[in-house]
Amino acid sequence: MTSRRTGRALLAGGLLLGTLLAAGCGVRPSAVITGRPAVSGPAQGVGLYLLAQGELVLVLRPATEGSAPANILDLLAAGPEVTERRQGLTSEVPARLDPVTVTSAADQSGGVTVRTDTAARALSGNAVDQIVCTVAGAVAQTGFTNSSAPVTIVGPDGARPPQRCPIG
Repeated sequence: MTSRRTGRALLAGGLLLGTLLAAGCGVRPSAVITGRPAVSGPAQGVGLYLLAQGELVLVLRPATEGSAPANILDLLAAGPEVTERRQGLTSEVPARLDPVTVTSAADQSGGVTVRTDTAARALSGNAVDQIVCTVAGAVAQTGFTNSSAPVTIVGPDGARPPQRCPIG
């Protein structure tokens, strides 16, 4: 008889514990919450890489008629817009980056060269990553070359080694 009482006591205790745990989770039933339809097709706009707490972040801006890679770098050099700054986005690309020319290599590497009047070797690592990723995305979008093409930044002080965007 004692084993029966023990079994019933354990069963009752387990049921009580399960009921208490289920009641205490704090999740209340609700109606179905619907959202807008998912976006389909390619993203519209030009992509700039800004910084959020030191990490690269892709920001889309409306496309303009001058969406050539050099023009997109001009947007990057202008820095974050007011709303982007409010969201904590920053940039280490110097405002004096322009004039900029972007050319593709004639060889099989598909590389891209960014020429500027700014000292290329003085650019911070984050500024280089911002430029490389922004240019890689811009040249891929315009069909100039693919997005994994190496980018070389050349200034009056010489050239930085070719590199690829560290994300993507």
